[in-house]
Amino acid sequence: MLQLEPRLENSRVWIIATPVIAVLCTIIAGGAMFALLGINPVQATQTIFWAPLFDPELSAYARPQILVKAAPLILIAIGLSIGFRANIWNIGAEGQYVMGAIAAGAVGLAFYPLDAWYIFPLMFVAGLVGGAAWGFIPAMLKTRFGANEILVSLMLVYVAEHFLASVSLGFLRNPDGSGFPGSRNFQQYESAANPELIAGTGIHLGVIFAIFVVALAYALIRFHRFGYQVNLTGKSLRAARFSGVNPTKLTIACLCLSGALAGLAGMFELTGPAGQLTIDFNVGYGFTAIIVAFLGRLHPIGITAAGLLMALTYIGGELGQFMLNLPSAAIQAFQGMLLFFLLSLEFLTTYRIRFKLKRDA
Repeated sequence: MLQLEPRLENSRVWIIATPVIAVLCTIIAGGAMFALLGINPVQATQTIFWAPLFDPELSAYARPQILVKAAPLILIAIGLSIGFRANIWNIGAEGQYVMGAIAAGAVGLAFYPLDAWYIFPLMFVAGLVGGAAWGFIPAMLKTRFGANEILVSLMLVYVAEHFLASVSLGFLRNPDGSGFPGSRNFQQYESAANPELIAGTGIHLGVIFAIFVVALAYALIRFHRFGYQVNLTGKSLRAARFSGVNPTKLTIACLCLSGALAGLAGMFELTGPAGQLTIDFNVGYGFTAIIVAFLGRLHPIGITAAGLLMALTYIGGELGQFMLNLPSAAIQAFQGMLLFFLLSLEFLTTYRIRFKLKRDA
């Protein structure tokens, strides 16, 4: 019979191996799903994972687009991972992403059509503050009233989505848009635009900033006192209190920091690839970033690799929809499988499986 035996300490081998096994299990289960849909599973897997990177006709476009798709996922996941390390669970990054974009868009449109160098920096600050403010709400409710930050942050996503619909139809709607919902196009407003850094690639300042945040987060977690407090709190709240950590301040800092990075991701997306605020501006980056954070083992380098992998499924999924008529829901299910297998195999890091013969009484 099988028996689970607690490990004395988490297995480093399984910490590294679990994400790899989860990816392989996802490919196998995804292949079975594609087969049930009547699509060649080998061809579908090749289109998603191989063609964007190595197909001579597609890779020139797909490779830089992987970086563009990965940037917001990495930004948001880095912020979430810092809180997750301290057992502070922000599940509402999608709402913070939206509110950061709204705040940045409102500031940018307030200056329209003024041509000034300081407009984009002000939008940067607005995106940061907008996301941080939305993250501060669950932080305040948790520290002041003991509310569950998981539920509060998640419910605030729906508030943000309704607010996005309101501003798209209301005070941020393009007055020259013939009544259609949506703001002005920021790509056509030079002072508020986030243009391509390399023509024809789509790579913008958000990609560069994501790389900077990865390096900063690594230094913060590895060498800074704040990183030590985060890691200690995650291992033992009681020990953290004895060492002088203030749980209230740490909770506020983690939730505001993750909100700020999500808001900046929204700002870069608004002024870059998306171009304008619309009712369907949010595309699930905040929720997908949770998968990225756990797939990357809450480590900045791992999150970077996981973000690139998840971006590959986005780009490969788009190619699959175009070339193989894959339904978009199948790609979302494929990404969901990844989180399912990752969480399912997580117990192997803390438990080992023992085989024992059952003896008759």
